[in-house]
Amino acid sequence: MNAALPRGGVLSFFTHHPVAANLLLMVMVMAGIWGLAKLNTQFFPNFALDLATVRVVWTGASAEDVETSVTRPLEQDLRTLDGLKNISSTSATGIAALTLEFEEDTDMGAALDEINERVARIRNLPSTAEDPEITRIVRYEPIARLTLTSDAMLDELRHLAYQIKDDLLDRGIAKIDISGLPEDEIAIQVPSIRLQELGLSIDELADRILLQSRDLPAGFVGKDDVARQIRSLDQQRSAKGFAELPVLSDEQGRLLKLGDIATVERRSRDNQVHYFIDGKPAVEMLLQRTETADSLASARILEKWLEEVRPTLPPHVKLDVYDASWQLIKERIMLLVTNGLGGLLLVISILFIFLNGRIAFWVAVGIPVSFMATLGMLYAVGGSINMISLFGLIMALGIIVDDAIVVAENAQTNHERGEDAEMAAENGAKRMFAPVTSSSLTTIAAFLPLILIGGIIGNMLFQIPLVVICVVIASLVECLLVLPAHMRFSLAGMRGRPVRSFRVKFDRGFSHFRDRIFRPLVELAVRYRGTTLAAAVATLIVVIGLVAGGRIGFTFFPGVES
Repeated sequence: MNAALPRGGVLSFFTHHPVAANLLLMVMVMAGIWGLAKLNTQFFPNFALDLATVRVVWTGASAEDVETSVTRPLEQDLRTLDGLKNISSTSATGIAALTLEFEEDTDMGAALDEINERVARIRNLPSTAEDPEITRIVRYEPIARLTLTSDAMLDELRHLAYQIKDDLLDRGIAKIDISGLPEDEIAIQVPSIRLQELGLSIDELADRILLQSRDLPAGFVGKDDVARQIRSLDQQRSAKGFAELPVLSDEQGRLLKLGDIATVERRSRDNQVHYFIDGKPAVEMLLQRTETADSLASARILEKWLEEVRPTLPPHVKLDVYDASWQLIKERIMLLVTNGLGGLLLVISILFIFLNGRIAFWVAVGIPVSFMATLGMLYAVGGSINMISLFGLIMALGIIVDDAIVVAENAQTNHERGEDAEMAAENGAKRMFAPVTSSSLTTIAAFLPLILIGGIIGNMLFQIPLVVICVVIASLVECLLVLPAHMRFSLAGMRGRPVRSFRVKFDRGFSHFRDRIFRPLVELAVRYRGTTLAAAVATLIVVIGLVAGGRIGFTFFPGVES
Protein backbone atom coordinates (compact mmCIF):
# COMPACT_ATOMS: atom_id res chain seq x y z
CA MET A 1 0.00 0.00 0.00
CA ASN A 2 1.10 3.58 -0.54
CA ALA A 3 0.50 4.32 3.12
CA ALA A 4 3.23 1.83 4.02
CA LEU A 5 5.93 4.16 2.72
CA PRO A 6 8.14 5.45 5.56
CA ARG A 7 7.32 8.90 6.86
CA GLY A 8 9.74 11.57 8.07
CA GLY A 9 12.79 13.15 6.50
CA VAL A 10 13.37 16.37 4.65
CA LEU A 11 10.80 15.67 1.93
CA SER A 12 8.07 14.99 4.47
CA PHE A 13 9.00 18.05 6.51
CA PHE A 14 8.56 20.44 3.58
CA THR A 15 5.37 18.67 2.42
CA HIS A 16 3.74 18.98 5.85
CA HIS A 17 5.04 22.51 6.56
CA PRO A 18 3.98 24.80 3.70
CA VAL A 19 5.42 27.84 5.50
CA ALA A 20 8.91 26.35 5.19
CA ALA A 21 8.32 25.56 1.51
CA ASN A 22 7.08 29.09 0.82
CA LEU A 23 10.02 30.60 2.70
CA LEU A 24 12.39 28.53 0.60
CA LEU A 25 10.59 29.71 -2.55
CA MET A 26 10.95 33.34 -1.42
CA VAL A 27 14.64 32.82 -0.72
CA MET A 28 15.12 31.48 -4.25
CA VAL A 29 13.26 34.44 -5.75
CA MET A 30 15.18 36.98 -3.63
CA ALA A 31 18.46 35.32 -4.61
CA GLY A 32 17.48 35.80 -8.25
CA ILE A 33 16.61 39.47 -7.73
CA TRP A 34 19.94 39.98 -5.97
CA GLY A 35 21.84 38.19 -8.72
CA LEU A 36 19.99 40.04 -11.48
CA ALA A 37 20.92 43.37 -9.91
CA LYS A 38 24.57 42.39 -9.53
CA LEU A 39 25.28 40.31 -12.65
CA ASN A 40 27.35 41.95 -15.35
CA THR A 41 25.75 42.29 -18.81
CA GLN A 42 28.14 41.71 -21.70
CA PHE A 43 28.37 40.11 -25.13
CA PHE A 44 30.87 37.34 -24.38
CA PRO A 45 31.82 35.81 -21.02
CA ASN A 46 35.04 36.82 -19.30
CA PHE A 47 38.11 34.89 -20.31
CA ALA A 48 41.80 35.53 -19.74
CA LEU A 49 44.28 36.00 -22.55
CA ASP A 50 47.60 34.46 -21.56
CA LEU A 51 49.43 36.53 -24.16
CA ALA A 52 52.30 39.02 -24.05
CA THR A 53 53.95 41.04 -26.81
CA VAL A 54 57.46 42.34 -27.34
CA ARG A 55 57.77 45.23 -29.80
CA VAL A 56 61.01 46.84 -30.99
CA VAL A 57 61.11 49.86 -33.31
CA TRP A 58 64.21 50.27 -35.50
CA THR A 59 63.50 53.21 -37.74
CA GLY A 60 64.80 52.93 -41.30
CA ALA A 61 65.83 49.27 -41.10
CA SER A 62 64.67 46.83 -43.76
CA ALA A 63 62.58 43.78 -42.90
CA GLU A 64 65.58 41.51 -43.52
CA ASP A 65 67.78 43.51 -41.13
CA VAL A 66 65.04 43.53 -38.52
CA GLU A 67 64.68 39.75 -38.83
CA THR A 68 68.43 39.12 -38.50
CA SER A 69 69.41 41.67 -35.85
CA VAL A 70 66.29 41.96 -33.68
CA THR A 71 63.73 39.20 -34.15
CA ARG A 72 66.04 36.18 -34.08
CA PRO A 73 68.04 37.22 -30.96
CA LEU A 74 64.78 37.86 -29.12
CA GLU A 75 63.30 34.51 -30.18
CA GLN A 76 66.42 32.61 -29.13
CA ASP A 77 66.38 34.09 -25.62
CA LEU A 78 62.61 33.93 -25.07
CA ARG A 79 61.80 30.47 -26.44
CA THR A 80 62.88 28.84 -23.12
CA LEU A 81 60.52 30.84 -20.89
CA ASP A 82 58.68 28.87 -18.23
CA GLY A 83 55.15 27.97 -19.31
CA LEU A 84 55.61 29.26 -22.86
CA LYS A 85 53.21 27.49 -25.22
CA ASN A 86 53.90 29.20 -28.52
CA ILE A 87 55.89 32.13 -29.89
CA SER A 88 55.23 33.90 -33.17
CA SER A 89 56.96 36.90 -34.70
CA THR A 90 56.55 39.44 -37.47
CA SER A 91 59.44 41.37 -39.03
CA ALA A 92 58.55 44.42 -41.09
CA THR A 93 60.26 47.58 -42.22
CA GLY A 94 61.37 49.38 -39.10
CA ILE A 95 59.65 47.16 -36.56
CA ALA A 96 59.77 43.70 -34.96
CA ALA A 97 56.76 42.27 -33.10
CA LEU A 98 56.74 39.03 -31.10
CA THR A 99 53.65 37.43 -29.58
CA LEU A 100 54.16 34.99 -26.71
CA GLU A 101 51.33 32.60 -25.76
CA PHE A 102 51.57 30.92 -22.36
CA GLU A 103 49.93 27.84 -20.91
CA GLU A 104 46.50 28.27 -19.35
CA ASP A 105 46.43 29.60 -15.77
CA THR A 106 50.01 30.89 -16.02
CA ASP A 107 50.88 33.68 -13.57
CA MET A 108 51.21 36.46 -16.14
CA GLY A 109 52.73 38.87 -13.63
CA ALA A 110 55.65 36.52 -13.04
CA ALA A 111 55.83 35.78 -16.77
CA LEU A 112 56.14 39.50 -17.62
CA ASP A 113 58.88 39.90 -15.02
CA GLU A 114 60.80 37.02 -16.56
CA ILE A 115 60.35 38.47 -20.08
CA ASN A 116 61.69 41.84 -18.91
CA GLU A 117 64.65 40.15 -17.27
CA ARG A 118 65.48 38.10 -20.37
CA VAL A 119 65.18 41.07 -22.72
CA ALA A 120 67.33 43.25 -20.44
CA ARG A 121 70.15 40.68 -20.67
CA ILE A 122 70.26 40.83 -24.49
CA ARG A 123 73.32 42.91 -25.46
CA ASN A 124 73.51 42.43 -29.21
CA LEU A 125 70.48 44.47 -30.28
CA PRO A 126 71.25 47.39 -32.63
CA SER A 127 72.28 50.54 -30.76
CA THR A 128 69.99 52.69 -32.93
CA ALA A 129 66.92 50.59 -32.15
CA GLU A 130 64.48 51.85 -29.54
CA ASP A 131 64.06 50.11 -26.20
CA PRO A 132 61.81 47.02 -26.41
CA GLU A 133 58.18 47.55 -25.36
CA ILE A 134 56.84 44.61 -23.36
CA THR A 135 53.11 44.50 -22.68
CA ARG A 136 50.49 42.00 -21.64
CA ILE A 137 47.48 41.74 -23.92
CA VAL A 138 44.41 42.77 -21.93
CA ARG A 139 41.02 42.17 -23.51
CA TYR A 140 38.68 45.11 -23.89
CA GLU A 141 35.21 45.00 -25.43
CA PRO A 142 34.12 47.81 -27.76
CA ILE A 143 31.19 50.01 -26.76
CA ALA A 144 30.90 52.35 -29.75
CA ARG A 145 32.90 54.52 -32.12
CA LEU A 146 32.77 58.32 -32.27
CA THR A 147 33.80 60.42 -35.26
CA LEU A 148 34.64 64.11 -35.13
CA THR A 149 34.63 66.08 -38.38
CA SER A 150 35.30 69.76 -38.92
CA ASP A 151 35.34 72.30 -41.74
CA ALA A 152 38.50 73.78 -40.23
CA MET A 153 42.01 72.37 -39.86
CA LEU A 154 42.84 69.08 -38.15
CA ASP A 155 44.70 70.90 -35.36
CA GLU A 156 41.36 72.18 -34.06
CA LEU A 157 40.08 68.59 -33.70
CA ARG A 158 43.25 67.54 -31.86
CA HIS A 159 42.51 69.63 -28.78
CA LEU A 160 38.80 68.77 -28.88
CA ALA A 161 39.45 65.01 -29.22
CA TYR A 162 41.73 64.91 -26.19
CA GLN A 163 39.26 67.00 -24.22
CA ILE A 164 36.47 64.54 -25.08
CA LYS A 165 38.72 61.61 -24.17
CA ASP A 166 39.50 63.03 -20.73
CA ASP A 167 35.83 63.81 -20.09
CA LEU A 168 34.65 60.30 -20.99
CA LEU A 169 37.43 58.64 -18.97
CA ASP A 170 36.44 60.72 -15.95
CA ARG A 171 32.83 59.55 -16.33
CA GLY A 172 33.74 55.85 -16.29
CA ILE A 173 34.65 54.73 -19.82
CA ALA A 174 37.59 52.37 -19.35
CA LYS A 175 39.68 52.97 -22.48
CA ILE A 176 39.57 55.22 -25.54
CA ASP A 177 41.76 54.79 -28.62
CA ILE A 178 42.11 57.79 -30.94
CA SER A 179 42.81 57.29 -34.64
CA GLY A 180 43.31 59.89 -37.36
CA LEU A 181 45.50 62.23 -35.31
CA PRO A 182 48.98 61.89 -36.83
CA GLU A 183 51.83 62.07 -34.35
CA ASP A 184 53.78 65.32 -34.54
CA GLU A 185 57.50 65.93 -34.35
CA ILE A 186 59.71 68.98 -34.08
CA ALA A 187 61.89 69.06 -37.19
CA ILE A 188 65.16 71.06 -36.99
CA GLN A 189 66.85 71.45 -40.38
CA VAL A 190 70.31 73.04 -40.49
CA PRO A 191 72.23 73.63 -43.74
CA SER A 192 75.63 71.95 -43.65
CA ILE A 193 77.32 75.18 -44.77
CA ARG A 194 76.10 76.96 -41.64
CA LEU A 195 77.49 74.23 -39.44
CA GLN A 196 80.87 74.60 -41.18
CA GLU A 197 80.82 78.36 -40.64
CA LEU A 198 80.16 77.87 -36.95
CA GLY A 199 82.65 75.03 -36.59
CA LEU A 200 80.01 72.64 -35.24
CA SER A 201 79.12 69.10 -36.17
CA ILE A 202 75.56 67.85 -36.26
CA ASP A 203 76.20 65.71 -33.15
CA GLU A 204 77.59 68.69 -31.20
CA LEU A 205 74.56 70.77 -32.09
CA ALA A 206 72.24 67.93 -31.04
CA ASP A 207 74.05 67.65 -27.68
CA ARG A 208 73.68 71.39 -27.05
CA ILE A 209 69.96 71.22 -27.79
CA LEU A 210 69.58 68.20 -25.52
CA LEU A 211 71.39 69.90 -22.62
CA GLN A 212 69.19 73.00 -22.83
CA SER A 213 65.83 71.28 -23.44
CA ARG A 214 65.10 68.92 -20.58
CA ASP A 215 63.50 68.84 -17.15
CA LEU A 216 65.85 68.06 -14.26
CA PRO A 217 65.16 67.53 -10.56
CA ALA A 218 67.21 69.85 -8.30
CA GLY A 219 66.53 68.39 -4.85
CA PHE A 220 64.39 69.72 -1.99
CA VAL A 221 64.29 72.91 0.03
CA GLY A 222 62.97 73.00 3.59
CA LYS A 223 62.12 70.11 5.90
CA ASP A 224 59.15 68.09 7.05
CA ASP A 225 55.78 69.65 6.19
CA VAL A 226 57.24 72.70 4.46
CA ALA A 227 59.61 70.72 2.21
CA ARG A 228 59.30 71.57 -1.46
CA GLN A 229 60.81 69.91 -4.51
CA ILE A 230 62.88 72.03 -6.88
CA ARG A 231 62.92 71.17 -10.57
CA SER A 232 64.34 72.71 -13.70
CA LEU A 233 61.55 72.90 -16.31
CA ASP A 234 63.44 73.66 -19.51
CA GLN A 235 61.92 71.01 -21.79
CA GLN A 236 60.69 72.75 -24.94
CA ARG A 237 57.45 71.53 -26.49
CA SER A 238 56.85 73.93 -29.35
CA ALA A 239 58.70 75.04 -32.48
CA LYS A 240 58.92 78.57 -31.13
CA GLY A 241 60.50 77.34 -27.91
CA PHE A 242 63.19 75.41 -29.77
CA ALA A 243 63.87 78.38 -32.07
CA GLU A 244 64.67 80.52 -28.98
CA LEU A 245 67.33 78.13 -27.65
CA PRO A 246 70.82 79.75 -27.59
CA VAL A 247 73.47 77.94 -29.61
CA LEU A 248 76.59 80.20 -29.48
CA SER A 249 77.63 83.55 -28.06
CA ASP A 250 80.27 85.93 -29.39
CA GLU A 251 82.80 88.07 -27.50
CA GLN A 252 80.27 90.88 -27.11
CA GLY A 253 77.82 88.50 -25.42
CA ARG A 254 75.38 88.38 -28.28
CA LEU A 255 73.52 85.11 -28.52
CA LEU A 256 73.07 83.11 -31.68
CA LYS A 257 69.76 81.31 -31.39
CA LEU A 258 68.78 78.03 -33.02
CA GLY A 259 66.19 79.82 -35.12
CA ASP A 260 68.91 82.01 -36.62
CA ILE A 261 70.73 79.08 -38.20
CA ALA A 262 68.02 76.43 -38.65
CA THR A 263 64.46 76.00 -39.81
CA VAL A 264 62.32 74.76 -36.91
CA GLU A 265 58.80 73.50 -37.57
CA ARG A 266 56.21 71.18 -36.12
CA ARG A 267 55.07 68.60 -38.66
CA SER A 268 53.43 65.20 -38.88
CA ARG A 269 55.64 62.17 -38.80
CA ASP A 270 56.03 60.09 -41.93
CA ASN A 271 53.65 57.22 -42.70
CA GLN A 272 50.86 58.52 -40.45
CA VAL A 273 47.18 57.68 -40.99
CA HIS A 274 44.79 60.51 -41.90
CA TYR A 275 40.98 60.18 -41.81
CA PHE A 276 38.57 62.08 -44.05
CA ILE A 277 34.77 62.07 -44.21
CA ASP A 278 33.24 63.76 -47.24
CA GLY A 279 36.61 65.40 -47.86
CA LYS A 280 36.77 66.88 -44.36
CA PRO A 281 39.44 65.95 -41.79
CA ALA A 282 38.12 63.50 -39.22
CA VAL A 283 39.13 61.83 -35.97
CA GLU A 284 37.84 58.45 -34.82
CA MET A 285 37.56 57.44 -31.16
CA LEU A 286 36.99 53.82 -30.12
CA LEU A 287 35.32 53.54 -26.71
CA GLN A 288 35.99 50.31 -24.83
CA ARG A 289 35.15 48.73 -21.51
CA THR A 290 36.99 46.33 -19.25
CA GLU A 291 35.77 42.81 -18.51
CA THR A 292 34.40 43.92 -15.14
CA ALA A 293 32.43 46.85 -16.56
CA ASP A 294 28.81 46.49 -17.64
CA SER A 295 28.22 47.09 -21.34
CA LEU A 296 24.77 48.60 -20.89
CA ALA A 297 25.96 50.79 -17.99
CA SER A 298 28.80 52.10 -20.17
CA ALA A 299 26.26 52.77 -22.93
CA ARG A 300 24.14 54.83 -20.53
CA ILE A 301 27.23 56.88 -19.65
CA LEU A 302 27.83 57.55 -23.35
CA GLU A 303 24.20 58.49 -24.06
CA LYS A 304 24.07 60.90 -21.12
CA TRP A 305 27.36 62.48 -22.19
CA LEU A 306 26.10 62.93 -25.76
CA GLU A 307 22.98 64.72 -24.51
CA GLU A 308 25.12 67.16 -22.52
CA VAL A 309 27.98 67.76 -24.97
CA ARG A 310 26.36 67.90 -28.43
CA PRO A 311 24.66 71.31 -27.84
CA THR A 312 28.00 72.80 -26.70
CA LEU A 313 30.04 71.85 -29.79
CA PRO A 314 31.06 74.54 -32.31
CA PRO A 315 28.65 74.78 -35.27
CA HIS A 316 31.25 73.58 -37.80
CA VAL A 317 32.15 70.47 -35.73
CA LYS A 318 30.05 67.34 -36.22
CA LEU A 319 29.97 64.42 -33.76
CA ASP A 320 28.59 61.06 -34.91
CA VAL A 321 28.20 57.67 -33.20
CA TYR A 322 28.40 54.44 -35.17
CA ASP A 323 29.26 50.77 -34.69
CA ALA A 324 27.45 50.85 -31.33
CA SER A 325 28.23 47.35 -30.08
CA TRP A 326 26.09 47.80 -26.99
CA GLN A 327 23.01 48.05 -29.21
CA LEU A 328 23.89 44.71 -30.78
CA ILE A 329 24.33 43.23 -27.30
CA LYS A 330 20.94 44.53 -26.20
CA GLU A 331 19.21 43.31 -29.36
CA ARG A 332 20.75 39.84 -29.15
CA ILE A 333 19.96 39.50 -25.46
CA MET A 334 16.37 40.60 -25.99
CA LEU A 335 16.10 38.19 -28.93
CA LEU A 336 17.18 35.30 -26.72
CA VAL A 337 14.88 36.43 -23.90
CA THR A 338 11.94 36.68 -26.32
CA ASN A 339 12.65 33.20 -27.69
CA GLY A 340 12.92 31.85 -24.16
CA LEU A 341 9.60 33.42 -23.16
CA GLY A 342 7.98 32.00 -26.29
CA GLY A 343 9.23 28.53 -25.42
CA LEU A 344 8.00 29.00 -21.86
CA LEU A 345 4.51 29.88 -23.06
CA LEU A 346 4.42 26.81 -25.29
CA VAL A 347 5.49 24.60 -22.39
CA ILE A 348 2.85 26.09 -20.11
CA SER A 349 0.15 25.65 -22.78
CA ILE A 350 0.99 21.96 -23.16
CA LEU A 351 1.01 21.52 -19.38
CA PHE A 352 -2.50 22.93 -19.09
CA ILE A 353 -3.67 20.47 -21.76
CA PHE A 354 -2.26 17.32 -20.17
CA LEU A 355 -2.46 18.21 -16.45
CA ASN A 356 -5.02 19.67 -14.09
CA GLY A 357 -5.14 23.46 -14.21
CA ARG A 358 -3.92 24.01 -10.65
CA ILE A 359 -1.18 21.43 -10.96
CA ALA A 360 -0.05 22.89 -14.29
CA PHE A 361 0.07 26.35 -12.67
CA TRP A 362 2.43 25.26 -9.88
CA VAL A 363 4.58 23.29 -12.30
CA ALA A 364 4.85 26.42 -14.44
CA VAL A 365 5.67 28.56 -11.39
CA GLY A 366 8.68 26.34 -10.77
CA ILE A 367 10.26 27.44 -14.07
CA PRO A 368 10.80 31.16 -13.25
CA VAL A 369 11.59 30.30 -9.63
CA SER A 370 14.33 27.92 -10.75
CA PHE A 371 15.62 30.52 -13.19
CA MET A 372 15.74 33.14 -10.44
CA ALA A 373 17.65 30.81 -8.15
CA THR A 374 20.01 30.05 -11.03
CA LEU A 375 20.77 33.77 -11.48
CA GLY A 376 21.67 34.04 -7.80
CA MET A 377 23.92 30.99 -8.01
CA LEU A 378 25.45 32.29 -11.25
CA TYR A 379 26.48 35.53 -9.58
CA ALA A 380 27.80 33.69 -6.54
CA VAL A 381 30.17 31.61 -8.70
CA GLY A 382 31.36 34.59 -10.77
CA GLY A 383 29.24 34.26 -13.90
CA SER A 384 27.61 36.95 -16.03
CA ILE A 385 24.66 37.56 -18.34
CA ASN A 386 26.00 37.04 -21.84
CA MET A 387 25.13 35.31 -25.10
CA ILE A 388 26.54 31.97 -23.99
CA SER A 389 24.93 31.87 -20.54
CA LEU A 390 21.54 32.91 -21.95
CA PHE A 391 21.82 30.12 -24.51
CA GLY A 392 22.49 27.71 -21.64
CA LEU A 393 19.40 28.95 -19.78
CA ILE A 394 17.19 28.33 -22.81
CA MET A 395 18.69 24.85 -23.23
CA ALA A 396 17.88 24.11 -19.60
CA LEU A 397 14.22 25.12 -19.95
CA GLY A 398 13.15 21.58 -20.82
CA ILE A 399 15.21 20.11 -17.97
CA ILE A 400 13.37 22.21 -15.41
CA VAL A 401 9.96 21.27 -16.78
CA ASP A 402 10.76 17.54 -16.93
CA ASP A 403 11.69 17.33 -13.25
CA ALA A 404 8.57 19.13 -12.07
CA ILE A 405 6.22 17.24 -14.42
CA VAL A 406 7.18 13.75 -13.24
CA VAL A 407 6.76 14.70 -9.56
CA ALA A 408 3.43 16.43 -10.17
CA GLU A 409 2.09 13.66 -12.43
CA ASN A 410 2.98 10.95 -9.93
CA ALA A 411 1.32 12.85 -7.13
CA GLN A 412 -1.84 13.30 -9.23
CA THR A 413 -1.84 9.60 -10.12
CA ASN A 414 -1.56 8.65 -6.43
CA HIS A 415 -4.44 10.96 -5.60
CA GLU A 416 -6.63 9.48 -8.36
CA ARG A 417 -5.95 6.01 -6.93
CA GLY A 418 -7.47 6.98 -3.59
CA GLU A 419 -4.71 8.54 -1.50
CA ASP A 420 -5.50 11.74 0.36
CA ALA A 421 -3.88 14.92 -0.96
CA GLU A 422 -1.17 15.14 1.72
CA MET A 423 -0.07 11.51 1.36
CA ALA A 424 -0.22 11.67 -2.46
CA ALA A 425 2.03 14.73 -2.58
CA GLU A 426 4.52 13.25 -0.12
CA ASN A 427 4.67 9.87 -1.82
CA GLY A 428 5.01 11.51 -5.23
CA ALA A 429 8.13 13.35 -4.06
CA LYS A 430 9.56 10.24 -2.39
CA ARG A 431 8.92 7.90 -5.31
CA MET A 432 10.38 10.33 -7.81
CA PHE A 433 13.40 11.31 -5.66
CA ALA A 434 15.68 8.59 -7.04
CA PRO A 435 14.61 8.86 -10.72
CA VAL A 436 14.72 12.67 -10.76
CA THR A 437 18.06 12.79 -8.94
CA SER A 438 19.64 10.19 -11.20
CA SER A 439 18.29 11.97 -14.28
CA SER A 440 19.74 15.27 -13.06
CA LEU A 441 23.12 13.70 -12.34
CA THR A 442 23.09 12.17 -15.82
CA THR A 443 22.44 15.59 -17.32
CA ILE A 444 25.29 17.10 -15.33
CA ALA A 445 27.59 14.28 -16.42
CA ALA A 446 26.67 14.91 -20.06
CA PHE A 447 27.69 18.58 -19.86
CA LEU A 448 30.79 18.14 -17.69
CA PRO A 449 33.12 17.30 -20.63
CA LEU A 450 32.64 20.88 -21.90
CA ILE A 451 34.56 22.03 -18.84
CA LEU A 452 37.61 20.10 -20.01
CA ILE A 453 37.93 22.10 -23.25
CA GLY A 454 40.93 24.40 -22.96
CA GLY A 455 41.90 27.66 -24.58
CA ILE A 456 39.75 30.66 -25.38
CA ILE A 457 36.91 28.55 -26.84
CA GLY A 458 36.88 26.40 -23.69
CA ASN A 459 36.73 29.48 -21.47
CA MET A 460 33.72 30.73 -23.42
CA LEU A 461 31.88 27.39 -23.58
CA PHE A 462 32.42 26.89 -19.84
CA GLN A 463 29.38 29.09 -19.27
CA ILE A 464 27.05 26.42 -20.73
CA PRO A 465 27.83 23.59 -18.24
CA LEU A 466 28.04 26.17 -15.44
CA VAL A 467 24.51 27.42 -16.17
CA VAL A 468 23.10 23.91 -16.69
CA ILE A 469 24.53 22.66 -13.39
CA CYS A 470 23.08 25.67 -11.54
CA VAL A 471 19.69 25.15 -13.21
CA VAL A 472 19.64 21.42 -12.39
CA ILE A 473 20.43 22.05 -8.72
CA ALA A 474 17.79 24.79 -8.48
CA SER A 475 15.25 22.57 -10.25
CA LEU A 476 15.91 19.68 -7.85
CA VAL A 477 15.38 21.92 -4.84
CA GLU A 478 12.18 23.39 -6.26
CA CYS A 479 10.49 20.19 -7.47
CA LEU A 480 11.40 18.05 -4.42
CA LEU A 481 11.04 20.56 -1.57
CA VAL A 482 8.76 23.38 -2.76
CA LEU A 483 6.41 21.74 -5.28
CA PRO A 484 5.04 18.93 -3.00
CA ALA A 485 3.66 21.47 -0.51
CA HIS A 486 1.80 23.26 -3.31
CA MET A 487 0.66 19.95 -4.79
CA ARG A 488 -0.90 19.06 -1.45
CA PHE A 489 -3.32 22.00 -1.60
CA SER A 490 -3.88 21.71 -5.35
CA LEU A 491 -4.92 18.06 -5.03
CA ALA A 492 -7.16 18.86 -2.08
CA GLY A 493 -8.92 21.52 -4.15
CA MET A 494 -9.71 19.01 -6.92
CA ARG A 495 -12.25 17.13 -4.78
CA GLY A 496 -15.83 17.90 -5.74
CA ARG A 497 -14.94 20.36 -8.51
CA PRO A 498 -16.91 19.90 -11.77
CA VAL A 499 -14.89 18.72 -14.74
CA ARG A 500 -15.39 20.56 -18.00
CA SER A 501 -16.68 18.62 -20.98
CA PHE A 502 -13.57 19.51 -23.00
CA ARG A 503 -11.36 17.97 -20.30
CA VAL A 504 -13.51 14.81 -20.21
CA LYS A 505 -13.35 14.37 -23.97
CA PHE A 506 -9.61 15.05 -24.08
CA ASP A 507 -8.87 12.63 -21.21
CA ARG A 508 -11.01 9.96 -22.85
CA GLY A 509 -9.21 10.36 -26.18
CA PHE A 510 -5.77 10.42 -24.54
CA SER A 511 -6.57 7.28 -22.52
CA HIS A 512 -7.69 5.53 -25.71
CA PHE A 513 -4.40 6.44 -27.45
CA ARG A 514 -2.37 5.35 -24.44
CA ASP A 515 -4.13 2.03 -23.81
CA ARG A 516 -5.07 0.95 -27.35
CA ILE A 517 -2.11 2.22 -29.44
CA PHE A 518 0.91 3.18 -27.37
CA ARG A 519 0.86 0.34 -24.81
CA PRO A 520 0.53 -2.46 -27.42
CA LEU A 521 3.46 -0.99 -29.33
CA VAL A 522 5.59 -0.97 -26.19
CA GLU A 523 4.63 -4.57 -25.38
CA LEU A 524 5.47 -5.60 -28.93
CA ALA A 525 8.88 -3.92 -28.72
CA VAL A 526 9.64 -5.67 -25.42
CA ARG A 527 8.45 -9.06 -26.67
CA TYR A 528 10.67 -8.88 -29.77
CA ARG A 529 13.54 -7.15 -28.08
CA GLY A 530 16.12 -8.60 -30.49
CA THR A 531 14.41 -6.96 -33.44
CA THR A 532 14.07 -3.70 -31.50
CA LEU A 533 17.77 -3.69 -30.62
CA ALA A 534 18.76 -4.54 -34.21
CA ALA A 535 16.63 -1.68 -35.54
CA ALA A 536 18.28 0.74 -33.10
CA VAL A 537 21.77 -0.42 -34.11
CA ALA A 538 20.87 -0.17 -37.80
CA THR A 539 19.62 3.37 -37.31
CA LEU A 540 22.87 4.27 -35.54
CA ILE A 541 24.91 2.82 -38.41
CA VAL A 542 22.90 4.82 -40.94
CA VAL A 543 23.45 8.06 -38.97
CA ILE A 544 27.21 7.43 -38.67
CA GLY A 545 27.35 6.67 -42.41
CA LEU A 546 25.58 9.92 -43.27
CA VAL A 547 28.11 11.93 -41.26
CA ALA A 548 31.19 9.96 -42.36
CA GLY A 549 30.14 10.04 -46.00
CA GLY A 550 29.80 13.80 -46.01
CA ARG A 551 26.06 13.85 -46.70
CA ILE A 552 25.59 15.71 -43.43
CA GLY A 553 28.11 18.56 -43.27
CA PHE A 554 29.97 19.72 -40.18
CA THR A 555 30.38 23.39 -39.30
CA PHE A 556 31.74 24.41 -35.91
CA PHE A 557 30.33 27.93 -36.13
CA PRO A 558 27.54 28.38 -38.70
CA GLY A 559 27.52 31.50 -40.83
CA VAL A 560 24.96 34.01 -39.58
CA GLU A 561 23.33 36.44 -41.98
CA SER A 562 23.84 40.13 -41.33
